[in-house]
Amino acid sequence: MPETPTPKRPRDDEPPPLSLIAVLLRLGIIGLVSLLVTAAFLYAGGWLSPDRLTPVKVVDRFEQVDGISAGFRRNHAKGLCFAGVFQSNGQGLRVSRASVFDMGEVPVVGRFALAGGQPYLPDTPQMVRSMAVRFMPADGEDWRTGMNDIPVFPVSTPEAFYEQLAVFAPDPATGKPDPARMADFFARHPESAHAIELIKARAVSSGFHNDTFNSLDAFRFVDAEGKSVAVRWSMVPDAPFEAAAAAPGADKNYLFEDLIARIGQQPVQFHLVVTIGQPGDPTNDATVAWPPERERIDVGTLSIHAVEGEDVGACRDVNFDPLVLPAGIEPSDDPLLSARSAVYSRSFWRRAGESKDPSAVTTPAADKGA
Repeated sequence: MPETPTPKRPRDDEPPPLSLIAVLLRLGIIGLVSLLVTAAFLYAGGWLSPDRLTPVKVVDRFEQVDGISAGFRRNHAKGLCFAGVFQSNGQGLRVSRASVFDMGEVPVVGRFALAGGQPYLPDTPQMVRSMAVRFMPADGEDWRTGMNDIPVFPVSTPEAFYEQLAVFAPDPATGKPDPARMADFFARHPESAHAIELIKARAVSSGFHNDTFNSLDAFRFVDAEGKSVAVRWSMVPDAPFEAAAAAPGADKNYLFEDLIARIGQQPVQFHLVVTIGQPGDPTNDATVAWPPERERIDVGTLSIHAVEGEDVGACRDVNFDPLVLPAGIEPSDDPLLSARSAVYSRSFWRRAGESKDPSAVTTPAADKGA
């Protein structure tokens, strides 16, 4: 008579078999997670809300207005790398625990540039100039900042910035912006109308070396005790102000050539000056200047001792993202900050995958394009 097999008894450490309901529940959870991840990607790409402003749309608009200059930044395309040191005097520690404000030297790399996405445009006195700096303290607490030589920003929101790119673009028929479109824009954005008046009225210096560059956006400094204050900052030149000539120089790169010649003779210096905001000073609107009587703290000196073309310069591969901040410096509620960060990143990745033609600006030592 055949032997009847003994039913296999489950081991004590084996989990009990899942019921059909439990299996279906687990599969449902996996499907839901996959759906949420897919939806997040679609949302980030703008597929679920085609009217929503995305970094891709902003960079696309830069390219529509200025054309595509492969390998160059989509804004501030014409530029020059620099290297130097920041000598902190320790005064910054009054309002921020950031290590960059410890007494001593911090190496920096940076970039001077002109606004706009066309790297071969001739220099002119009225073009907005910029300075970007990457502070590199020994503890790795990077601080990156981009500043412009205007007193306020022309718009207060990313949406207005996107719109003004097209509104302020020259009409192909006249070579100038359409006055009717500009009037309509200013009627809907009176804050921009006032900001443009301030920008046009600013004193324009003769060169990069004697220009003042402002953060425009507000940030927050946090001290060692955890106290937070609203701040803006500026790079104020050591060189005395000299007004720009009414007409541009004969050399189409005369602003950059002047800077290269000066740094070839001696370091060019700026003072990092922090303005302390008071309750009521707007931190979410870069079109509004703070009262001039606000406390200003000189926290140290930036000495620029070398310039280098972007083909080989250390700034070439730096994304001067304004939200790369050390402990002790935090973003404010300004909506432009997160938008700038996202757009800079998109611009960086586009140019990183492109071959680049030599720039208009060259540095004599390396004879490389800037």
